[in-house]
Amino acid sequence: MSDRIEVLRHNLEEIEEQMSALRDAVAVKPEYGMGKGDPAVTQWEFDRAMLEKLETRAQKLQATIARLESGQGNLCERCGMPIHPDRLAVLPDTTLCVQCAKKETS
Repeated sequence: MSDRIEVLRHNLEEIEEQMSALRDAVAVKPEYGMGKGDPAVTQWEFDRAMLEKLETRAQKLQATIARLESGQGNLCERCGMPIHPDRLAVLPDTTLCVQCAKKETS
């Protein structure tokens, strides 16, 4: 289990570095208006969307690490059954067993 926590912490550190760079990139929004088609605006909007996605991912990783540290990390958050070790090896931040994940996508 500690290996899984270390993998998740490493992933979280990488995401935090990316978020820091994106925060710098979106700190100043390019000016645009009617007739001012600055391509920097498109990049700013893309960076902002990526930042939001990474923030959500970081929150999920933090929650998963907390679940692991509390001893609940190998249990499905929906049904409470153990998550198969092979699934955890491929998706270390998953919180759902295969059956509950299938239900979610159906």
